[in-house]
Amino acid sequence: MILIALAGVGAGAINALVGSGTLITFPTLVTLGFPPVTATMSNAVGLVAGGVSGTWAYRRELGGQKRWLRWQVPASLIGAGIGAFLLLHLPETVFATVVPILLVFALVLVVIGPRIQAWARARAEAAGRDIDVISAGRMAALVAGTFAVGVYGGYFTAAQGILLIAVMGALLPEDIQRMNAAKNLLSLLVNIVAAVAYTVVAFDRISWAAAGLIAVGSLVGGYLGGHYGRRLSPTALRAVIVVVGLIGLYRLVTL
Repeated sequence: MILIALAGVGAGAINALVGSGTLITFPTLVTLGFPPVTATMSNAVGLVAGGVSGTWAYRRELGGQKRWLRWQVPASLIGAGIGAFLLLHLPETVFATVVPILLVFALVLVVIGPRIQAWARARAEAAGRDIDVISAGRMAALVAGTFAVGVYGGYFTAAQGILLIAVMGALLPEDIQRMNAAKNLLSLLVNIVAAVAYTVVAFDRISWAAAGLIAVGSLVGGYLGGHYGRRLSPTALRAVIVVVGLIGLYRLVTL
């Protein structure tokens, strides 16, 4: 019980900062003897609490992002519903080889994100356009990317935050702290959809004791991660994302 609760604290903090907390709680549950699908479902239910506290800690950075969040939110919700359906109907091996590839791609985008943004700004300035207004094509790509991450997050929540940061970093004229706030909100919505789907369809396959312990731990961890994460410089936050992502990649390929 103590190990699961502590894993919840760590997962909540990392989710608020980066978004790979599942790579702590999921292996912990599997190591303690929980079947993988039960671990996935219990973890998704428990981490909702941490998503709430992490999103609340970053609430000020959400201001002014309504223009794209109004499109990203429904994309995340629909994608999460499809991902949850896939988890309940497909074997876990379907995405087993895809997940590490996606994570590597996401980490590359996180690193080169500032260069992509600088290139986009230079093009906008050269064309005499407002650098803070994104084109219809970029908005469509943003919505499509958010939807795809939502599907992934509904199926297997690990590292969806890194994928979201990568998508937004390549397409939005925002600094990483503000993108992190949006990432927390969108990841929370995905987890809520997945948790509701698992509860309705597979109530008896969830370990409610484990979910409860993770919820309590992640609630505390989410607040702590959000509170202290907001003080990090953009460079430091990117470094944290890359380091945690590489550790997560290692954990994924060795699970």
